[in-house]
Amino acid sequence: MIKRAALIGLGTMGPGIAARLSRGGLDVTAYDVSPAAVERARGMLDLAGGVLDRLDIKAPGTGAGSVRFVETIAEAVDGAELVIENVPENIDIKAQAYRDIDPLIDASVIVASDTSGIPITKLQAHISHPERMVGMHWSNPPHIIPMIEVIGGEKTAPETVATIRDLIRSLGLLPVVVKKDVPGFVENRVLYALLREAVDLVERGVIEPEDLDTCVSWGIGYKIAVIGPMALLDMAGLDIYKSVSSFLNADLSNRDDVAPMVLEKTAASKFGIKSGEGMFSYTPEQTKALQGERARKLVAVRRILEGRE
Repeated sequence: MIKRAALIGLGTMGPGIAARLSRGGLDVTAYDVSPAAVERARGMLDLAGGVLDRLDIKAPGTGAGSVRFVETIAEAVDGAELVIENVPENIDIKAQAYRDIDPLIDASVIVASDTSGIPITKLQAHISHPERMVGMHWSNPPHIIPMIEVIGGEKTAPETVATIRDLIRSLGLLPVVVKKDVPGFVENRVLYALLREAVDLVERGVIEPEDLDTCVSWGIGYKIAVIGPMALLDMAGLDIYKSVSSFLNADLSNRDDVAPMVLEKTAASKFGIKSGEGMFSYTPEQTKALQGERARKLVAVRRILEGRE
């Protein structure tokens, strides 16, 4: 079983991934090219650990692992049995990371990418021994959401997929093996289909953003958290789905570009919480409060779904 992991690239997801792996008993070495990202990750570790405490996620019998921040990729991957690449979602940046990592590790080391949707087959072209590369897509926030997608590319060995699947299970998390290496995998394909329709409805003036969120959170989201889409089809009745989809599907948004509203906002550097304005506006105080509030609610929902009210 894997006991030592290297995390390359910290960003938004890094601190939570590192915290969850170490709570599961792994020793983690973490590296980022940005000193600011490292300092931010240091500060986030205790917060993530506090959330794991509230979830009653305890270290295994062997005890908790550790997180150690290092200054070079060579230090990070030294002795690692698993390297998790978590650099920005750009194939050129990822390819350079693999070129940096490749000569420093032997052929038995698994390289897992936390890409949100770049096909693993494309990434495999930039590393030797592509059979040891696999997708390991965590969901944000990674220390709270227990589901992780596992994706093999065209050249990924079945044993590599099985090893990562078993590691995820050993951490008390939920591996979902994606059988075909499609762009976006499964979680983001479903999410982006929903977001496309949501943005289209707001852009066309059908509904205000606040009401759209209420509709989804307290309608669709409330049900989906308990009853998955395939089970929901059975609950509603496939005959009903057939009838409604026969006319509604033709009216749903099927645009294959980016909505003008999103293009306008990003052109104006209105990216969301990170810039203080996106679909909504945020003060620094509101941002900090939202992070804590959302973490508390996600913890509460997870406890209920796991039958630990």
